[in-house]
Amino acid sequence: MRKYGWNSFKDLIFSNPAVVDEDPHVDDGDENPDRGNWTSKQEYILSTIGYAVGLGNIWRFPYLAYKNGGGAFLIPYFVMLVVAGIPLFFLESAFGQFCSQGPINIWRAVPLLQGVGVAMVVVTLIVSIYYNVIIAYSLYYMFASFQFPLPWSSCLSEAASNCSDTPLVYCNVSGVLTGNWTQENSTCPSSNLITVPTQSPSEQYWDRVALQRSSGLDETGPVVWHLALCLLLSSMLVAAALIRGIKSSGKVVYFTATFPYAVIVILLIRGVTLEGASDGIEFYIGSQSNWTKLTEAQVWKDAATQTFYSLSIGWGGVMTLASYNNFHNNMFKDSFVVTLTNAGTSLFAGFAIFSILGHMAYIYKMPVGEVVKEGFGLAFIAYPDALSKLPISPLWSILFFFMLLTVGLDSQFTGIEVITTCLLDAFPKIFKSKRGLLTLMISVIVYLLGLPCVTRAGIYWVTLIDQFVASWVLLILVLLEIIGVFYIYGGNRFIKDMEMMLGPKSFSFWLWWRACWFFISPCIIVVILIWSLMTFTPPSYGSVQYPGWGLALGWCMVAFILLWIPVIAVYKMMRAEGNPWKRLKSLCSPSEKWHPYLDVHRGERYADERCHRRKNHNNKPETDVNVISSSWL
Repeated sequence: MRKYGWNSFKDLIFSNPAVVDEDPHVDDGDENPDRGNWTSKQEYILSTIGYAVGLGNIWRFPYLAYKNGGGAFLIPYFVMLVVAGIPLFFLESAFGQFCSQGPINIWRAVPLLQGVGVAMVVVTLIVSIYYNVIIAYSLYYMFASFQFPLPWSSCLSEAASNCSDTPLVYCNVSGVLTGNWTQENSTCPSSNLITVPTQSPSEQYWDRVALQRSSGLDETGPVVWHLALCLLLSSMLVAAALIRGIKSSGKVVYFTATFPYAVIVILLIRGVTLEGASDGIEFYIGSQSNWTKLTEAQVWKDAATQTFYSLSIGWGGVMTLASYNNFHNNMFKDSFVVTLTNAGTSLFAGFAIFSILGHMAYIYKMPVGEVVKEGFGLAFIAYPDALSKLPISPLWSILFFFMLLTVGLDSQFTGIEVITTCLLDAFPKIFKSKRGLLTLMISVIVYLLGLPCVTRAGIYWVTLIDQFVASWVLLILVLLEIIGVFYIYGGNRFIKDMEMMLGPKSFSFWLWWRACWFFISPCIIVVILIWSLMTFTPPSYGSVQYPGWGLALGWCMVAFILLWIPVIAVYKMMRAEGNPWKRLKSLCSPSEKWHPYLDVHRGERYADERCHRRKNHNNKPETDVNVISSSWL
């Protein structure tokens, strides 16, 4: 175990030539002396769980379960997990572990589709920009929680008249509105009650203080300095955790991947002891579950969509993390551990969320359905509002936002690691000894690109990126991934590759996985993709609509991601030799560099294939467009 002081830290960042031979990112006991491996199996499992368990598990799944029938939603959710989620997670884990490469070089298996890998990295880069901003929001709210009372517990002194701690209800008496009416007042007929829309103190704080939100995307305004500082702190935390790559982040996840569970347990215990908590849980997944929802196609579509996005399939992160495994690691068992833990976390977090929202509804004398929100509305408006009603409210608020911080950091770690790994794999001679500096550079770039998202119009940019980039675009990438691996490279050939890692398996063992990979999973993706495009509606933030140029920019981001696929395919076709059919055939065949990373793991199978290729190779020197060495193209 090496010890690091200030001098070794400088060598780590700036690559002192005197210590280049001692790669600080590789330990003596690593199986792969070039790329390094996870120090232990636990670090890989925790990192993958931390990557899969994201903010969507906290602020989206509970809302979807409530909206789609409560407990009834669990049936389509777990069905989709079994037929699509677990098989695709298993596929990506095996794909990355076999060749020990990132999501770009991994397409040495099918060079024609290398643009899919580039598109995955571009998606990850763009998403990392706005994910970093969400972490900054969590940091700001965590710091703001260190005061009593919480700053969003009451309306601002300069607030407009529509801010109120409780709903404003008027009674229409002979055409005259009588104020100061409450819903429990039974002297006014329900037909005469008029509820005036109001802004809660927490919503007012979110809009006016935290975001300082402008009227729309057209009104950018200045950078909100407190968010810019929190964004800088977030970037520094990520860079520090990744300074030695997986060797340092693997140690950090022992805390960041486990702490959220401790907080969820604490919040759940506190929540179930509150008045009205049972009402919230009943709405979430209790006796008020609507089983007739199972007959609605929208419910199954929501279940499948949540499964894909919550497991982070198609982003390149699962492949990247698996690429640092030992060759004979049992990724089959790992896939079950991670996917089931991810699903359990979503379910468990919902109880903590809805128990406290039930208490909030009890205080406001409102139905639970009227206080439930999703996304930013749940994390930064509804839940903080509910926490402000509890005794010792700063404690619960600090715990909650610290939990959001750690959940966000885990996912951000892998996002930055995907970009770093791809650059290292593509240009090992340039970046291998400068990994620390490369990580710092990427963190700085992500920070600078995130600054427009912390202006007064920042929330509109974050929503725009989320709606256009982190949506159905991923379904296209996953579909092409399945086509490339199982229909072009060959499903049976890939199964033989997996057996090199797992050991021989029976035909019956692979029967279910073949059915999922060849038919069930791609069919589900196609249905969801077509449905998503047919029902697409322009994004908006609340009642604020986006201008035409904003929507055009969103489609430009989609085009920028997907254009890499045909552009790289055409480029490779132009560089290949022979007639068009021979060019296409050569680009649909694995390159000579598609094999296990280490010679010791290649065995007779890949040695025989290499000999067969050499026998059929023309003696005339040619440019091998399939081989990727110092360049992706």
